[in-house]
Formats: sequence, C-alpha cells, structure tokens
Amino acid sequence: MAPWSENEAWRERGRQRSSTPLQILLFLNAWYSATCFLLEVFIFLYKALVLPYPLTNLLLDLVLLLLYLGTEATRIFFGSKGNLCQRKVPLSISLALTVPVAVLAVYFLLLQTYSLRLEVILSTILLLFYSAELLLGVLALISFSRVNP
Repeated sequence: MAPWSENEAWRERGRQRSSTPLQILLFLNAWYSATCFLLEVFIFLYKALVLPYPLTNLLLDLVLLLLYLGTEATRIFFGSKGNLCQRKVPLSISLALTVPVAVLAVYFLLLQTYSLRLEVILSTILLLFYSAELLLGVLALISFSRVNP
C-alpha cells in the first residue's frame, strides 16, 4: 500500500462526524424543556386554583409532567453523549425516546382537561424541536454508521 493511501485512511478514521447543529439543538432544548416544565407547574397551580379541575385529572397531568421531565432529561443526555462520542447506541436510544416525549407533548397540546393558549404555544415549539432533532439525529446516525473504505 502506498504511503499516501495510509495517510488518507488515517485522516478518514480521525474525521469528526458529530453534528454541531444537533448538539446546539439539544443544548437549547434542555434549557427550553426546563423552562417549559417550570411554566407547566405554575400553570397547573393556576388551573387548580381558578378552574374547576377534577383532582384525579390534575394528579394524572402532574404524574405525566414528571414522567415527561425524566424521559426528556434521559433523552437529551443520551443524545448529547451519543453525538459527542460518535456512538450509535446512545444516539439510537435518544431517537427512540423522542417518540414518547413527542406523544406527551401532543397530550399537553390536545388531550389534557384544560389547555391554555400558553400551553399550546409551548407544546408546539417542543414538537418543532423534536422534529428537527429527529431529522438531525437520523442524519448523524447515518454518518456514524458509514463504513470507512
């Protein structure tokens, strides 16, 4: 094998394949999700005090909000680590966890007992984040899966 071929192969192996736009979206989504969680807690407090909110529905919504917080934190952690370390398994776990958090965002958008306009806006922005992250995550996963020649 010629020396130029070895250098070329070494450069290809050392090439960074992690996605900067995905990492930026994950970072922004982490802050947005934390803000969204705190706003939702205050919104539920408002709903419990002002609206005739059934206690069982309020408890269900609060449990789903806590489930959302745990799942979203896990998803962002695995997505960030998988992207930065260029690992397929953590990134795949993150992409798989995007489905349940998107379903919870749709629940908060459409299916809860009372949906305020602020919640509709927050959930819509979350769904935009998820769709962009899903697209960039799949592209990053494809990039990590490429076999070196």
